[in-house]
Amino acid sequence: MRIGSSIALIAIGAILAFALAPGIIPFLDQILVGYILMIVGVLGLIISIAMSNRTRRTVVERRTAPEAAIERRPEV
Repeated sequence: MRIGSSIALIAIGAILAFALAPGIIPFLDQILVGYILMIVGVLGLIISIAMSNRTRRTVVERRTAPEAAIERRPEV
């Protein structure tokens, strides 16, 4: 679950819990479903933010030529 889908779950849950009149869906407690969706969305948001903070670190090692391989010109 990514950040966008977490925010979508929070929004859908808030609509079900607060914006719709109770009883529109007769066989479903839409307020409870709304709260559950909001909780799942918040948990997904926290997990996705925590996972995005874990960045992969790459180490770049630059090797220079050894001293013997460097051509030196005598000073005139």
